[in-house]
Amino acid sequence: MPATRTKRGIGILALALSSMLFSVFVADAHGYTTAPVSRQMYCADGTVTNCGEIQWEPQSVEGPKSFPKAGPRDGTICSGGLSRFSQLDDPRGGKWPTGAVTAGTATFTWRLTAMHATTSFRYFITKDGWTGTKPLTRADLEPQPFFTKNWNGRQPGSTVTDTVTVPSGKTGRHLILGVWDIADTGNAFYSCSDVRF
Repeated sequence: MPATRTKRGIGILALALSSMLFSVFVADAHGYTTAPVSRQMYCADGTVTNCGEIQWEPQSVEGPKSFPKAGPRDGTICSGGLSRFSQLDDPRGGKWPTGAVTAGTATFTWRLTAMHATTSFRYFITKDGWTGTKPLTRADLEPQPFFTKNWNGRQPGSTVTDTVTVPSGKTGRHLILGVWDIADTGNAFYSCSDVRF
């Protein structure tokens, strides 16, 4: 009887320890856009409140890759399909802060807290007429990324800067979706940035 209790106690302790280690690993992972400023960055720096867990883990919006063929389902794209970050999918009545962008050359930046072998960084933009008053769907986005930087499995450093060409002809409010495709896992990281032309 005592041996059974000891084994059970050791098993519970091992489970608790592995859960703690997993939590630490998740909290240390992975990346988000800082330019243009992403929704998760606005939550992390306190510009936007009532964000839930994402305020402490802006880098953790990790979901299935192969977007737009696969990946997070419509309406959950900004959260990477993670219900614990669902505040990122909430349109907030179209009131997310916007950063100013113009057509032409721009610098986009990712802050990475854990580096991964990388397939690519890709950027999508919403179609004309998008108002930001409902959760993001694939139908809201132009079908192809307007910029892709291939990494061919290389591992980036803690900051990734891309010189991109922002599409011309856009006016008013839009959303830019950054997707960091990981080469050696089945996942990608998602980062939504509200912008105004």
